Amino acid sequence: MEGILDSNEGKLRIIQETVPGKQVTLAHIISRPDEIVYKKLGLNPSVDYQKAAIGILSMTPSEISVIAGDLAIKTAVIDMGFIDRFSGTLMFTGRISEVQSAIKNILAYLKDTLKFTICEITTT
Repeated sequence: MEGILDSNEGKLRIIQETVPGKQVTLAHIISRPDEIVYKKLGLNPSVDYQKAAIGILSMTPSEISVIAGDLAIKTAVIDMGFIDRFSGTLMFTGRISEVQSAIKNILAYLKDTLKFTICEITTT
């Protein structure tokens, strides 16, 4: 009938799906980020930006982000920014060399010990 709307009209349905597997899909280092990036992410902005970096990883299964966060802290002098055991996201900050060291150690452990498929480290 004219004038009667379908109850689903105008609604967007989103289905989020994760693919089972053991993988790191993103391992990125942002070197010398601008102060505004720290502020927008809710990270500690009182750092020496010329020597600082942000490390970002995304992995599945998502719970592995907790183990990766533990490895990062035990490997290097970093400040934990964010661990999300539901999305598999890990973010931390520190000196560039410390962030690089933490990410390399995480990837080595996940690849060699837990037999994960890992991506290459990217930087900006």
